[in-house]
Amino acid sequence: MDTAIASDFGYGRCISASKIARWDIDKDVIRGRSFDRRQKFLPDGLSQVGRLDFLPESEKRYLSQIQGRTYANIFGLVERFITTKMLEIAHEHSFGDQTALEAIVRFSDEELKHQELFRRIEQLAAEGMPPGYVLAPDPDQVAKAVLATSTWAVLGLTLFIELFTQLHARESIAPDQALSPLFKDVFMFHWKEESQHAILDELEWIRHDHGLTTAERDKSVDEFIALVRAVDGILRAQAAEDHRYFVASCGRKLSAADSARLKEAILAAYRWQYIFSGAQHPHFIEVLSSLISDEQSNRITTALGALQ
Repeated sequence: MDTAIASDFGYGRCISASKIARWDIDKDVIRGRSFDRRQKFLPDGLSQVGRLDFLPESEKRYLSQIQGRTYANIFGLVERFITTKMLEIAHEHSFGDQTALEAIVRFSDEELKHQELFRRIEQLAAEGMPPGYVLAPDPDQVAKAVLATSTWAVLGLTLFIELFTQLHARESIAPDQALSPLFKDVFMFHWKEESQHAILDELEWIRHDHGLTTAERDKSVDEFIALVRAVDGILRAQAAEDHRYFVASCGRKLSAADSARLKEAILAAYRWQYIFSGAQHPHFIEVLSSLISDEQSNRITTALGALQ
């Protein structure tokens, strides 16, 4: 992609969109509200609670609230490494394309705001839910591990995440009228700013890719695969924690068979939310395919298949 064209039609558009979409956590999103435990947080298409026929509706709703709490926390976690990487990339534009620099600085500022939003959402969730919930991964340790890999791999993972964020918001969260209005607003406002972030991710991934040797790109593909596997490790740990929390706080004793089915179902839902919905996103596939060989694509496909 010609960098001048990217600047005129990509970075500049992102600045304009950022100015239009700008919102405030208290005035626009939270607005003095709290969570109502009578309402779902995540829609069934993401939580997949509809498959759990041994749970009554009240427990399906509670599981959607636990998953929704984790959903917000995981986004807060990934935005920690995304912010740091984008601030690093901004330095590459410091003495060159100032339009690109402004777009990326705005991106970083918005991601910091999103982290604050998700911290606030965790506080509100904790006020209305039983004690004992645990976020398994440490956000700082995850960020350090991710940022130890190549910029190509991190940007690929970032685009992957921000595309499925938009997909979830548009196709699952927005249409579901049974969700908590507060939870729905969190992710609809989040989506408004993530839309231009995905454009910037793509521009920077392609720009960075153009400077790589064949060997560097091949190594980066392996690092991208390792990052997806690491995400799966995080999901396995959090699914186990959320299963433990549900069993301890749902108000009744589950049979061993139902408990095992529940544990498998939570992990399957998380893998769909954070891995497969992104891996199957048509635009992610399109961009990735334009950068890598058929052999490298097969390596990624094989690695994803091993997670199922």
